[in-house]
Amino acid sequence: MATHVTVMKFGGSSLKDGSAFRGVANIVSRCPNSPQIVIASAMSGMTNALLASLRSAAGGEINGARRHLDEYFERHLRVTRGLGETARRKTRTLIETTRLEINELLEVAAANRTTTARSEDAIASHGERLSANLLTIVLETRGLPAVYVDARRCIVTNSEHGNAKPLMRETIRRIRTQLKPLIAKKRIPVLEGFVAATRTGIPTTMGRGSSNYTATLVGAALDALEVQIWTDVNGVLTADPCVVTKPSTIPILSYAEASELARLGTQVLHARMIHPARDRNIPVRICNSRAPKEKGTLICGTRAASSGVITAIAHLANLARIDIESTPAFVASGSFGAIRKIFNRYQTRIDMVTKSELSISLGCSEGAALSSIARNLDQIGSVEIKTNRAIVSCIGEGLRAPRGGNEVLQRLKEIDPLLAWHRTSSVNFTTIVDSDSLASVVRRLHSGIFE
Repeated sequence: MATHVTVMKFGGSSLKDGSAFRGVANIVSRCPNSPQIVIASAMSGMTNALLASLRSAAGGEINGARRHLDEYFERHLRVTRGLGETARRKTRTLIETTRLEINELLEVAAANRTTTARSEDAIASHGERLSANLLTIVLETRGLPAVYVDARRCIVTNSEHGNAKPLMRETIRRIRTQLKPLIAKKRIPVLEGFVAATRTGIPTTMGRGSSNYTATLVGAALDALEVQIWTDVNGVLTADPCVVTKPSTIPILSYAEASELARLGTQVLHARMIHPARDRNIPVRICNSRAPKEKGTLICGTRAASSGVITAIAHLANLARIDIESTPAFVASGSFGAIRKIFNRYQTRIDMVTKSELSISLGCSEGAALSSIARNLDQIGSVEIKTNRAIVSCIGEGLRAPRGGNEVLQRLKEIDPLLAWHRTSSVNFTTIVDSDSLASVVRRLHSGIFE
C-alpha cells in the first residue's frame, strides 16, 4: 500500500552554501502536513576533496592532506552563520567528530603508503554524512521535525567498493524498518545518498552520482507518491547545454526514454536510478532548486507520443569503436555471449552494439583494458580498434512504430547524409562519430530537429 510519502533528493549544487541550504529548507517546508523523506548529496566539491586528501596522505603528504580539507570544513560551518548558537554548536561538534574520523583514515593511508577501494569508500562517505547531518540542523532551526538517519543502516550492498550493488530484499526490509516508524510519528527522515554498507557494516558507495539511485530505492521500498530530484536546471533538456546554446526543457519522459538518456550520461540522471521507480510505477520529477516554481520534467510510464517525434539528443564521448569481423555462422549463433564475458572479465561496459552478416561493432570506454580486450577478441575474429570516438543518440517514444522509425531515419539522413544510424533499442537511433566532430554533429542535429 502506498505511503503517500514524497522522496526529495537534493544534489551538491543545491547544497553548495548557506543560501542554498536555506533554499532547500524553504522547499521542504512548503508541504508541512505531507510525509517527506529528504536525501542529501555531499556539498559540491567535497567528495573530490576527500579522495584527493586520502591520496595525498598515501603519498606522504598527510599534513597537506589535513590542511586541504580545512576550507571545506569552514564552508560547512559558514552554512549555520546567522542560525543561532545552538545550530553553530551542533555544527562545530559535527565537524570535529568528522575531522577525527577522517584523520584516522588519513593516518592509515600514510602508514601503508597506499589507498584501497575500501578506504576510498570510507572517506568518500563523509561528504554525504556531513551534508545530511548539516541539513538536519538547518531544517530543525526552521521548526521542521527533521531527524538524521544513517543510510548505511538502510542500503545494504555487496562488497564491490566504488560501485556496490544493493541487495534488494535486505535493502527494502531495512528501509521500511528504519523509516516507516519515523514517518508514522510525522518526522522528516534525512539521509545520505551514494552511501551504503555491506551486511557486516563495512561502508560502501554505489558509484558517483548515485544519490539519485538512493532516492528511487527508498521511493520504491515505500511505494512513494513521487520521487523528486532537485538540481540546478529546470529538468531534462533536449541536448547537453554545454554543447547546444538553447536546449529546451522536456516536460515529460517515459521510463524507457529516461533510461536511454541516463545510460548515455545525461547529467541529472543516473544509469541505475530508473529501474526501481519503473518496477513500482513511481513517478520521478526532475526539479530546479533555484527555481522551485518551474514544473521541471516528469518521468513516468509509457507516454503517448506522435509517430516519428524525437524527444532528445544524447551523447557519450571518450569511447573506442571495436569492429569484429567473423563468419556468418558465428555472428548469427549467439556470439555476443562470448564477447560479453570478455568485457565483464575486464570490468568494461559495452555502450553500443550493432551487427551485420559478417561483423559486430561495439562502443566502449577508452581505458587501460582496451589492449587486453582486443587480444581476447582476436580468438573470435579479426579485430579493428578506432579510438577518439563518441556515440550520438536520438531518443524518443515516437520511434517505436516502424513508420515512425522510418520517418526519423529519413529526416536524420536529410540533416547529415554521411552518418550511419543503427537501432540499439526500440526508442533510439544511434551513430558513432569522431570525437573532434561531436559538438558540430550534435548542434546540427538539434537545429534540424528542434529549432
